[in-house]
Amino acid sequence: MSTKPLPHLPELGVYGFDHCEPVILAALVTEDPMLLIGRSGTGKTFLLNSLSEALGLEHRHYNASLISFDDLVGFPYPDAANASVRFLETPATVWSAESVLIDEISRCKPEHQNRLFSLIHERRVQGIALSKLRYRWAAMNPAASDQSDMESYTGSEPLDPALADRFALFVRAVDWDDLNEDERASVTSPAGEGKLARENPRLRDRVQECRRLFVEQIESCPATLLNYVTTAVTALNSAKVRISPRRARLMARSLLAATLIKGDFTERTAKLILECSLPHATWGAEVAKNVLDAVHRLAWEAAVKAGGRWVDLMFAEVRLDKKLEVLLRHCPTPDDGTQAVAQILAAESRERAAAFAFALYPAAAMGKLPVGSEGANDLGRIANPILTVDADVTWNERGTVSAPHHPSYDAFARVLGNLTGARAQRARQFFSWCLVAQVQVTDPTALEKEIEACAKLLKKQVAS
Repeated sequence: MSTKPLPHLPELGVYGFDHCEPVILAALVTEDPMLLIGRSGTGKTFLLNSLSEALGLEHRHYNASLISFDDLVGFPYPDAANASVRFLETPATVWSAESVLIDEISRCKPEHQNRLFSLIHERRVQGIALSKLRYRWAAMNPAASDQSDMESYTGSEPLDPALADRFALFVRAVDWDDLNEDERASVTSPAGEGKLARENPRLRDRVQECRRLFVEQIESCPATLLNYVTTAVTALNSAKVRISPRRARLMARSLLAATLIKGDFTERTAKLILECSLPHATWGAEVAKNVLDAVHRLAWEAAVKAGGRWVDLMFAEVRLDKKLEVLLRHCPTPDDGTQAVAQILAAESRERAAAFAFALYPAAAMGKLPVGSEGANDLGRIANPILTVDADVTWNERGTVSAPHHPSYDAFARVLGNLTGARAQRARQFFSWCLVAQVQVTDPTALEKEIEACAKLLKKQVAS
């Protein structure tokens, strides 16, 4: 790959975006939608319009708070045979555009937002493909619930999460306090007002070169990048930060493009793409920094550690059946499996460790799990007390010395009331042990489902 230096955004007269330049250039390479978020006057619109000028694109700039649908498509009229409807184009219509900026998208009326949805997601309007359109960009002020005390953006509403999820990257525009002295002087210069960016062959050639490499590599994305993204998305969802499968794919595309732009896969680039791939700011939410830092560390370890990645994946999964699936699919040796099982049993809460051991031990005792004898013994030490409880006596004699009143009894009973057959017997056995051992379960319904999912996985494993 070429080692040409990066084309810096200040060449376009754009300042304050150096920190996220790889993200912006990655969006140019992937041609996936990008959204800028920031206070008024921070250069969002100027940046995006300047990019279109530097790349020599046929560009359209729409203000979403004022736009009418006729502005996008023109005026409809029937053809000569009255068989179909065509649109009378104007210099502002979207049909011949190569790039589109939808400014103030968070101030858009709901009916227009729905129409813009297909433009952003599919490059279509009224079901008609926009064959020339490459870039779809948008800009917005902070959403209403994401405001500071010093400035209010009353009309900037939280973006519909479904629309936000169609954007691949989200770039935060910095304010005055974040600019260095040279950047402040450049921004303040009156010569910048209304200035157009010249076509920039170096930027255009760099984007074209990386785009070519991107298309070549997209079918065989490096495993390290995929490991990073899959682990990060799993860990975020485990931390109750919902990331859609679509976003995982967009994140992988962006990370591949940023790696090609930078010339190497680096930890800094990976974290930057991760941070800029989260849509939550568009509806006024934030992902806690400590959560994001922990997710990145876990994902980076998974990416760079060839042999230990599967263990990181196992820990990143929150559901017990998903942990088991990783163990069954990726564990290289019984010794590795023994160590991983011991770590899981130690890390989980008492009720979840017990459920894991209860579900896995019968298969481990039969030699159907990728764990050694020591791992089977670890599971057995926890599972045997559960398996030896007399479920009938325990359940029928609620309130006796052997099964004193339990705060989760009623919840257990409700779960059991909806189950039949072997599934009901498994749940009854486990909940009976919880009664006897006075183990409280936070969500009996969810835990029973995880035990059942483990049982189904193991049934297939034993059969094979």
